[in-house]
Amino acid sequence: MGEELITRFGGLQALGRASAAELAQCKGVGQTKAARLVAAFALGVRLAQEDLLGRRIASPKDAVEFLGPRMRLLPVEILLAVLLDAKGRVLAVEEITRGTLNESLYHPREAFRAAIARNAHSVLFAHNHPSGDPTPSAEDVAISRAMKQAGEILGIEVVDHLILGGPRKGKLLYHSLRERGEG
Repeated sequence: MGEELITRFGGLQALGRASAAELAQCKGVGQTKAARLVAAFALGVRLAQEDLLGRRIASPKDAVEFLGPRMRLLPVEILLAVLLDAKGRVLAVEEITRGTLNESLYHPREAFRAAIARNAHSVLFAHNHPSGDPTPSAEDVAISRAMKQAGEILGIEVVDHLILGGPRKGKLLYHSLRERGEG
């Protein structure tokens, strides 16, 4: 059955993005097995990230490696805040908002709530583009600038705002607004 599911969805990553409702429609799966599959993928992602808590994020590539397993399977846009201590080590990863296929609405107030609550020294924001193309929109750039300004007021450095796209040739595509001087 596993081979059939992988073939039907076009690969393991696509299977991991499938909803329980989509999986339940497959012959021999049903709602219970579908829920188990969704849970298994979610646990796999959490396990991969749990080992990375406390790890130092020194570059956008470090962040992409850290966030990639969690974000590449998402069918909708989400914004995550990676909360960092004074040495750049990961304290926690908080989901700020979950949007639609092509947008996620958020405000700096919500984005910094978790950083304030956990006494984070700095924060790295990241969101995904389910289309696979990490090119920032004008709104992405504007929001990134607003987040940076809010962080300056709060005394919480915004180290970067990453946009993660889809995988290509085994590597996850991304766009660092800080590296490109856009955020």
